[in-house]
Amino acid sequence: MTRSHRPGRQTDLTPAQAFDALYAFCAPALVRQAYLLTGRREAAREAVERAFHLAWQRWPEVARDPDPAGWVRAAAHECALSPWDRLRPRHRHPEPPPADPAHRALLQALRDLPPPHRRTLVLYDGVGLDLPETAAETEASTPATAHRLLYAREAVAARLPELAAPGVLHRRLTEVASAERLRATAPTSVRTNCERRARFWTRAAMAFTASLIATTALTLRTAPTHYEPPVPPGETVQGLPPRVAPGPLSQREARLRAKLRSQVVRGPDRLLPVPR
Repeated sequence: MTRSHRPGRQTDLTPAQAFDALYAFCAPALVRQAYLLTGRREAAREAVERAFHLAWQRWPEVARDPDPAGWVRAAAHECALSPWDRLRPRHRHPEPPPADPAHRALLQALRDLPPPHRRTLVLYDGVGLDLPETAAETEASTPATAHRLLYAREAVAARLPELAAPGVLHRRLTEVASAERLRATAPTSVRTNCERRARFWTRAAMAFTASLIATTALTLRTAPTHYEPPVPPGETVQGLPPRVAPGPLSQREARLRAKLRSQVVRGPDRLLPVPR
């Protein structure tokens, strides 16, 4: 890509039209680059879609960026190298490898590289960025980027000696990325899915906020308004026998109670109430 051509910055286009133009210009190449980074066709396509989802969500920022294509490329590469993708169920099943043995060997050599070194090699020898641009996009210093590039080239050349020359490596990377039938989703579908996902998360956030408010109101309504200290456990007082709960009456006590109850009414006159 040349710096003079920057899709998405035309002032006479609507945001949707500018986004579609940027997508049509960048998406096919980004899918091929993501395929070199991941070695998986579906993962490459999803990485590019997630990158354009982020671009559409932040479109005012992306539209004002000096290099919108570079912004989306950096996002796509970060999504492709995200360690969380390995936990997704669909990525646990292997995909059919390329038919060409040379292509399979190069993809395996790339996947064995550390992610920062792999990304540096793809940007420099695959995309064609110079060293300062590669360092800026990978957020590393220029000496560190040069060290990563040399290490990646040596590792690939150790396994595939025929790719020791940078020109040959560049041609082979282009062949591997172009040999597969990698298709990007239509831009309208990407925008629609992004907007649908944004509406879903907005509604989920609103529902969570409403439930939190309802729970807080219920707690304030049912919570006690004053402090009640807990009742301390009982202690035995020295010198006093513990209180014993009354038990069942014996036969003698039962007869005495029955006798008392029977004699209360027929007792002496002094115990009877005097009628008035």
